[in-house]
Amino acid sequence: MGVLSFSFFVFWVLEIVAAQVATDPNEVEALNKMIDKWNLRIKLNLTIDPCTPNATWAPENANPRIACDCSSTVCHITHLKMYALDISGEIPQELFVLNKLIDLNLGQNVLSGNIPPEIGQLSNMQYLNFGINNLTGLVPPQLGNLTKLLSLRFGSNNFNGPLPPKLGNLTSLQELYIESSRVSGPIPPELSYLKSLQKLWASDNLFTGKLPDFIGTLTDLKDLRIQGAMLEGPIPSSYGALTKLEDLRIGDLSKEDSSLDFLENLTSLSILSLRNCRVAGQLPDYLSYSANLKILDVSFNLLSGNSPLNFAKVGLSMNVVGTSINANFLQDEKASAMLHCLLGNKSCSTEVPATSFSIKCGGTEQVSASGIKFDDDSETLGAASLYTSSNSQWAVSNTGSFISNPNGPQSIAHTDSQIMETLESELYKTARISPSSLRYYGLGLKNGNYKVELHFAEIQIDDSQSWRGLGRRLFDVYIQLHLLLVCKGERVLRDFNIQEEAGGSKRALVKTFEANVTNTIMDIHFFWAGRGTCCIPSQSTYGPLVSAIHVSKGSDGVGTSKRGKKRVGRLVGIAFGSAAGLMIISSIFYLWWIKESLEHMRVHTDSPRKR
Repeated sequence: MGVLSFSFFVFWVLEIVAAQVATDPNEVEALNKMIDKWNLRIKLNLTIDPCTPNATWAPENANPRIACDCSSTVCHITHLKMYALDISGEIPQELFVLNKLIDLNLGQNVLSGNIPPEIGQLSNMQYLNFGINNLTGLVPPQLGNLTKLLSLRFGSNNFNGPLPPKLGNLTSLQELYIESSRVSGPIPPELSYLKSLQKLWASDNLFTGKLPDFIGTLTDLKDLRIQGAMLEGPIPSSYGALTKLEDLRIGDLSKEDSSLDFLENLTSLSILSLRNCRVAGQLPDYLSYSANLKILDVSFNLLSGNSPLNFAKVGLSMNVVGTSINANFLQDEKASAMLHCLLGNKSCSTEVPATSFSIKCGGTEQVSASGIKFDDDSETLGAASLYTSSNSQWAVSNTGSFISNPNGPQSIAHTDSQIMETLESELYKTARISPSSLRYYGLGLKNGNYKVELHFAEIQIDDSQSWRGLGRRLFDVYIQLHLLLVCKGERVLRDFNIQEEAGGSKRALVKTFEANVTNTIMDIHFFWAGRGTCCIPSQSTYGPLVSAIHVSKGSDGVGTSKRGKKRVGRLVGIAFGSAAGLMIISSIFYLWWIKESLEHMRVHTDSPRKR
């Protein structure tokens, strides 16, 4: 065969191969209709066959991405990624023509409407992501038809109603992300069939009933997160069988107390957060010997007794009301003075009793147009720390750590954008933030009636039409007259959403309340109860945020109250740290209050929700 003949033969063979590599025409038509409905022609203009080898949209890191299976004479689309492209509109019926799909990623868009029941036709699906969208309606039971699924995400949406029991059919499922999806009702017991599950994120939902016992049978779990999900305790002892757990975060349980006994065999844990779970008893010694444990948060619980001895042996430090002190003795002068002040054992200030205080939360000193001087509050606060103003008129304490984003902003947020609805834009460009609990104390106040002005502006979450505007920051606000002499303060705001109340982001909002000081101390408490999204527009965007505080005395008429006899069993707000990087956040403001009759009565003064 001559050279020309051979060349012609090769060209002829390539033509045949090219002719064979062609996508199912029904899939091509459906895909083009989807692209037009979602206005993606600029980003994905299919001028050639979508399954063409080496097309710009074929690589794994491409976005948008189309990948295919061309093992037969007709190619089929198996991978479709349209991620974080701000796609709006509903899920079109054309999607279900692509019935060979294995991997569908539509996460971080602004899709609306429901997930059509036809989703059950995509029976080859292994990876399905609808997370961070604006989808509504019921979670379709037809998802239970996708029995090959390994990963399912539909968190951060606006569904209603319960989880469908048919999700229990997904026995191959390894990852289930349903956080902030707004599903409600009991967690269906059929999920006990998901024995292959390794990750379950179910925080910030409207579940009812008890924390399920059956989760303890899902023994392949490595990552379990159920915070702010409206569930009741206790933590079942069956969770002691989850010996593969590396990250366990349970929070905000109501009604019944929980025990830490189930932890004894969970030696693989690196992160353990049991915040606000009504955990009672003592910290067990074996936690202090855990080789893998890096972060331990057992704050806002009913714990008592001493910290395990080994914590002290490895050189850990303890914080009382946030400031690092020795774990066994109150040797830190500043912390000790603040402790005695809050207990009422000594005056909080040597100055003449104050009648006002103003704070530029998270920012430097500012004077408003009306002449109010807002004090500097730009100190960086750690996981459990305290800062007292130079004039000793106020103090601020922070508890908690942004566990999933240790390198992100820890205590202060800021923006360069102009703040609307105010003549004091600079007052709102910085804010104090916290992943858990933020408290401001007015100290040495003259007793009487006060007006409390709390200034807010949402400067971290957008209000754009992008997926970045889908975040929801929710937190509670309490105003307590004296945290050590009353069992609970008044919750003045619950599930407070700055953006919603202000009518948008970067808009000023002032909330005004009245308070009656009878013991020279005012406590303003901003508390995250596990509600709201966690990670929109970026990781660890949640928790309390406040821009400024202005407190001024109103009319007199309230005298000092009689102080009953009291005793502190333990008053702890601690953060341990060592060379190994272990962090522990333990119970804060916990006391035993003994009446004059000497009848012992335990009072949990810092539990944010009435139990």
